[in-house]
Amino acid sequence: MTDFAGVPDAPQSSDLPLLQALAADLAEARYTVDGVADFLGESAAAALGRDQLVPAILRCREETAKAEPDPVSVLIRLWLAGEEVDAEPLDAALPRAGTRGLLALGLAEAVPNGTFRAAVDLRPYEIDDDADSVDLWVASDLGAHQRPGVLRHDHVLGIGQASLSLAQLTIRRPVERALDLGTGCGIQAFHLLRHARHVTATDISERALAFTRFNLLLNARALDLDPQHLGKRVALRMGSLLEPVAGEQFDLVVSNPPFVITPRTRAENAEDRFTYRDGGLAGDEIVATLVRTLQDVLVPGGTAQMLGNWEIQESDLANSELRETQETGSRNWSSRLESWLPPETDAWVIQREILEPAEYAEMWLRDAAENRNRAEYLDSYAAYLEDFASRRVRAIGFGSIFLRRRPVPGAAPLRRFEEITHPLEQPVGPHLGAAVGRFDWLAALPSLENAHLEVADDVTEERHSRPGAEHPGVILLRQGAGLRRTNLMSTELTGFVSASDGELSVGQIIGALAVLLERPEPEFAAGLEAEVRNLVLDGFLVPAAS
Repeated sequence: MTDFAGVPDAPQSSDLPLLQALAADLAEARYTVDGVADFLGESAAAALGRDQLVPAILRCREETAKAEPDPVSVLIRLWLAGEEVDAEPLDAALPRAGTRGLLALGLAEAVPNGTFRAAVDLRPYEIDDDADSVDLWVASDLGAHQRPGVLRHDHVLGIGQASLSLAQLTIRRPVERALDLGTGCGIQAFHLLRHARHVTATDISERALAFTRFNLLLNARALDLDPQHLGKRVALRMGSLLEPVAGEQFDLVVSNPPFVITPRTRAENAEDRFTYRDGGLAGDEIVATLVRTLQDVLVPGGTAQMLGNWEIQESDLANSELRETQETGSRNWSSRLESWLPPETDAWVIQREILEPAEYAEMWLRDAAENRNRAEYLDSYAAYLEDFASRRVRAIGFGSIFLRRRPVPGAAPLRRFEEITHPLEQPVGPHLGAAVGRFDWLAALPSLENAHLEVADDVTEERHSRPGAEHPGVILLRQGAGLRRTNLMSTELTGFVSASDGELSVGQIIGALAVLLERPEPEFAAGLEAEVRNLVLDGFLVPAAS
């Protein structure tokens, strides 16, 4: 089976008229992000976003008592709250598709008592970018909060924080060919279709590709797809890592791979793995493999962005304590990642979180509801700790990785490894793209002497001094947008920024400061220009508008 239209135990997508009818019903019922939020109210909608169903259920039950309940309440009960629903309100809420259509599509199943319940999670999703806002619907497997019990091992994950984070950090630019590696239910492919002429979506799971195909066709009109000729803009391929696209190249690759570090056992087989998160390799090898090989499928100048976990081992930390790494952002955590990089690959890694092994085990055992059986939980927890101990892992980092096949071979590489744990402006992708552009601008200028700079619009200055002190003891520059960095300023750097209004060149400002501060100009100029370059790279200073 190559088109994934009729995969057993997954949504069926061969009946195109029925899919179009369902899409029309969902839109008419206002089963959209805004429609659901308006019906539930602020408090219940917020609780639903935390996977807490009770307020939504109570609101829907209140509506059910009415003679003609709002259709959106019926759909919320069925798909978001996981409640059983009678055929009559379902048929009224979905007049074109009806209960029979839901059964045919694999979206609902009959219960022996004569009611119907969700077979999958089908929820509204919204893409809101500079162009316009688009309402979509996304089918995925039901979560543990909707259907009790441990998740199935071929569980197809829906809209989660990781997928949303990747969508927000992706640098959007018009491209010919894009690759969604490990597509899951297709979220990243939806976003890519907004700015890529053609998208290839791959996954190791046949069920995941069936969900993706269903979602693409259900949203065909909004995504500008021809349902009769899906292959003109989208290719679905099954396989591991880069195998399905061997020999091809893309302008952009995005990936939320199954990066979760999972204990390996001799007796395990593929069916034992949670395919949405476990790539089947030991430790962080799946992330390492992608970092080493993604350049092979990128055109020159092509970029890849992915999420990942990486181990921080004792050898990485040297003599630093884990507490120091967590509190000060010691650079040692990045040494293994740096060793994975090919020479001609640019890289920018942002570590957003760090967990010790016990915390990591608890998080992922809870994620798949494996904490509900005490004996199995104890065994699995112990296996995690033993696995990490075997490689002397002290902590596990999580974050984002930006890679680029260097446009000019032999040029100075972009290599940034930083820890940023505070909230960022979302979407952060445009700010990452601007930072890469500033790096290229700086790389093309061996000297900034004749450059004209100005302070970015979102930058403010903050001064702190002891009571009664004549001068401030601490001066900080803060960004209000993007990565929201803070930079501790020296006296000379503060003076430079204060004079950076685009009128004077960098050389003129540095020369004036050298005279004013009575500093030997060659050494002073070199040191200050290096600091100025860092401020440009971080976005505090930008090239002046001509």
